[in-house]
Amino acid sequence: MSSVEQQLAELEAEIVEELPPSITITDVRYEGPELVIYTPNPKEFARDGDLIRTLAGKLRKRITVRPDPDALTPPEQARERINSVIPDDAAVTDLDFHRDTGEVVIEAAKPGMVIGRHGRTLREITKEVGWTPEVVRTPPIESSTVSNVRDFLKQEREDRRDILERIGRQIHREQLTDEEWVRITTLGCCREVGRAAFILSTPDTRILIDCGDKPGAEGEVPYLQVPEGLASGANSIHAVVLTHAHLDHSALIPLLFKYGYDGPIYTTEPTRDLMGLLQLDYLDVAAKEGRTPPYESEMVRDAIKHAIPVDYGDVTDIAPDVKLTLHNAGHILGSAIAHFHIGSGLYNVAFSGDIHYEDTRLFNGAVNDFPRVECLVLESTYGGRNDYQTEQEEAERDLYDVIQRTYDQGGKVLIPAFAVGRSQEIMLVLEEGMRTGQIPTMPVHLDGMIWEATAIHTTYPEYLRDDVRNRILHDDENPFLAEQFNHIDEGDDERQAVTDGDPAIILSTSGMVTGGPIMSWLRHLGPDPDSKLVFVGYQAAGTLGRRLQSGWDKIPMGNGSGRANQLELEMSVETVDGFSGHADRRGLENFVRTMNPRPEKVLCVHGDESSTQDLSSALYHEFNMRTFAPKNLETFRFL
Repeated sequence: MSSVEQQLAELEAEIVEELPPSITITDVRYEGPELVIYTPNPKEFARDGDLIRTLAGKLRKRITVRPDPDALTPPEQARERINSVIPDDAAVTDLDFHRDTGEVVIEAAKPGMVIGRHGRTLREITKEVGWTPEVVRTPPIESSTVSNVRDFLKQEREDRRDILERIGRQIHREQLTDEEWVRITTLGCCREVGRAAFILSTPDTRILIDCGDKPGAEGEVPYLQVPEGLASGANSIHAVVLTHAHLDHSALIPLLFKYGYDGPIYTTEPTRDLMGLLQLDYLDVAAKEGRTPPYESEMVRDAIKHAIPVDYGDVTDIAPDVKLTLHNAGHILGSAIAHFHIGSGLYNVAFSGDIHYEDTRLFNGAVNDFPRVECLVLESTYGGRNDYQTEQEEAERDLYDVIQRTYDQGGKVLIPAFAVGRSQEIMLVLEEGMRTGQIPTMPVHLDGMIWEATAIHTTYPEYLRDDVRNRILHDDENPFLAEQFNHIDEGDDERQAVTDGDPAIILSTSGMVTGGPIMSWLRHLGPDPDSKLVFVGYQAAGTLGRRLQSGWDKIPMGNGSGRANQLELEMSVETVDGFSGHADRRGLENFVRTMNPRPEKVLCVHGDESSTQDLSSALYHEFNMRTFAPKNLETFRFL
C-alpha cells in the first residue's frame, strides 16, 4: 500500500469515527487539494449543516461530499423539486446533472438566492434530491468566453477528474527529505517590465510563479531552459501559480504543456477565464502579423483543463510542504498576491504580482494583512523616485476636462486601453460623469476584446469593489449596461460611421498601441486635428504607445503588401495620469509600511533598472530591511 493509500485509509477511519452511525462512507479520495467523501447518505450530511465544517476543521482539509449514484433522485424528478426549493427571483437559467460525480450545476442570474443564508438553500436541495449543488452565475452580458470555458470543462469532466486525482496524490505524497531551505530564482521581469517568471524551490517542491511575455519585444521570453528552470523537463515543476491574466504574466503558460507539463495551475476563477481569452487573442494577433505562434490553441485548452480555481483567503495545500493563499491585489479582475507558507512554520514568501494599494472605482485595494511574510517579492513598475501618480479625483477631473474640450470642438476622444482592467475602470468613470452631468452624454464605443472582457467582469461581481458589487447584486443597477456603451462589432465600416458622426469616445485595444483595432482608429482619426489620443495606462519602453507619448507624430502603418508607410498624426496626444492599475511610488511604500509584521527581505522586480533600484534603496533606508533589485537568473537562498 502506498503512503497516500495508507493516508486515505487512516482518514476514512477517522471520518467514520466522527460521523453518526446513520451515515455510511463508501470511498474517500483526494481530488486536487480537496478530500472527497462518497456516501449513500448525502441527505444526512445536509441535515446537519455543521457536520462538514467540523470534519474539515478536525482533519484540516478542504472537504467535498459526493453522493453515490444510488442515492440520487432521477434528474427529471430532481429538476422539479429543485425548482420548487429555489425562489423564483433567483432566475435559474439551467440545471445540468452529472451522475458520475452526483453534482448538479445550477446556473442562475442571482446565485446568492440559490445558495441561501449560510448555505441553507443548498442543503435543502441535497435533502430533497440527494444531488450536490454547484452554483454559477448567468452572465448579465452574454460571454462567449465564459460559455466556452464552462462547456469545455463539462466535456472534459471525466479527464479532469483523473487529473485531479493524480494531482491530489502528488500534493499529499510523503516528503522526500528532512532538509530545510527555500530558494527563489528569477527567470524574468527583473530590471525590466514583462516576461514575469520565478521559481520557488524547496528540497521537495518546485513551483513556477507566472510565465509571461515582454510587451513590444518579440522573442524575449523567460529563461525557462536554464538548469534552474525546465532544463530537466517541464514535469520537474510540481505546480504553477498564476497571479493574474495580463499577458506579461500569463502568455506563455500554455507553452509549458507543449514542453510536456501535466500539472496544476492555481489561480482565481476569473483569471482562468481571462487567461483563455487573452492567450487565444495572443495567438490570433501573432498569426495576423505573420509570426509563428509559440504554441497551438490546444495548449490553451490544456491550461484551462488543468486550472484549479482558488478563492481569495482559502488556504490550499499545493505540495507536501507548501500551502498557498491568494489575496486580492487590486490590479485587475481576479488578480492575486500569492502567499506561500512553507513547511510547518518554516518560512513564508509573498509574490505581489501587480498591485494597486488604494481603492479604485473598480476594485478594493490590495490586501497586505498576512500572518507572516519573511520575504516579499514586490513589483516596482512605478517604483522610481519621481513616480507619483495623480490622485484619483484629480485624474477624473482631468479626463472630464479633456473630454469636454474635445466635445466642444466637435472631435472624438480615442483612448487606447487594455481590454482587462483599465477599460472597465474608465467605463465606470465615464458612466458616473455622464449620469451626474459632469460631461455631456455621448456614445462610448468599445472595440477589440473590451466588450467580452466586460462581460466576464459582470459574471464575477464578487471580485469588484464593494459599492460596485452592491449596485449589481442588490440595487439591480449594473453600470456596465448603461445605454451609452456600444460594442463595435462590424469592423471598419462601423468605425468609419463613428468617424463621420457626432462627438464620441472610443476605447480600443491594444493599450500600448502594439497592434489590434487601435491601428484602424488611428487611420480614421489620426488626420483629424479636432480629435485627441488620450493615454490613461502604462506605456512600456519600446512600444509605439511610449513613442507617441514622447512626441512622435509619424506612425508606421502596414499597407497590406508587407511594406510599411507612415501616417502623419494631426490629432493631439495627451496623457492623463492616475488610472494605472499599478501602485505608484507612494502606494508601494505604503503597502510595505502598513504590513505587520514587515518582511525581513524584499526583492524589487517588474520595473526598469532605475525603478527597481530606487525602490530597493528607499525601502532599505526607510524600514531598515534587506532589499535587493535582482537581475534575471539570480538565485536567492533563504535559511
